Amino acid sequence: MKVIFLKLAEKELDDAFEYYESTQSGLGFRFLAEVELSQSRITSFPLSYEEIGNYSRRCLVQKFPYGLIYKYIESVDEILIVAVAHLHRKPDYWVDIE
Repeated sequence: MKVIFLKLAEKELDDAFEYYESTQSGLGFRFLAEVELSQSRITSFPLSYEEIGNYSRRCLVQKFPYGLIYKYIESVDEILIVAVAHLHRKPDYWVDIE
């Protein structure tokens, strides 16, 4: 299954990595590893996660206050990551992206 990140989601991922890495050496890489595990869970079970909005779902990133907001496009078997959203900042800011 193909996974595609919107440019905004890529930027959010990069920003979070840089923040965590600047806070503590290696923490950014641990964050990326947890995001990759979340991505793997999504590709294995794309319909298992909480529905939010009309077409989106959210998979929480373990050990970090982030969620991967995504759309499963069943017709082409793709996952579109819409946002790498911090769970305590600007709730639902990504809704307008849909």
